[in-house]
Amino acid sequence: MTSLEEAETEETVTCLHLTFYHPCQDEKMVFRCLNFCKREQVRADEMAKFGRDSSVCRYNLMDTRVSRIQFSLQFYRKLHTLEYCFEIKNLSKKTKLTVNQTELSYLNKIDLPWKCIICFGDYQILAEIQEGESVDYFETHLHLAEAPILQEKCLPSLQPIPENGISPSFFLSQGKSPTEIDENEL
Repeated sequence: MTSLEEAETEETVTCLHLTFYHPCQDEKMVFRCLNFCKREQVRADEMAKFGRDSSVCRYNLMDTRVSRIQFSLQFYRKLHTLEYCFEIKNLSKKTKLTVNQTELSYLNKIDLPWKCIICFGDYQILAEIQEGESVDYFETHLHLAEAPILQEKCLPSLQPIPENGISPSFFLSQGKSPTEIDENEL
């Protein structure tokens, strides 16, 4: 037997990719304590905590508006399956946390979707789970976004469109104002 045949089977590792955005990052450097350079291993039995308190939180956000412990992520395996998941729990008494459109108050928790946006205050975090097989640990890979993850959507004008299909803005652009016409006159 060769050494390759005797070697342990290599496991893939679940990786949680987190892309962070804050509008004042350039001025305040709120993410200065996060390691954006490389993947980081987290033991499966540890909770990954995010917040301001460096003695408790593994991932520190340097902002007085962030709670000492803002939220946590717990790695777990679903009952009677081989599927690994993350659970997110809001640990802030003052700030609600949203995961996609689901609002979490203090101590509320849900399963983290495989791709979602986590928001609290001015913070936006895109979370993406890359599946793996390892049961002993998972990895985090942090990224910094240059632009907002959630873009403000411009809603079209809510002006009613008349039955004739001609928008009032058509008349305004020609210097005329719309006039009311009795439908029997058409």
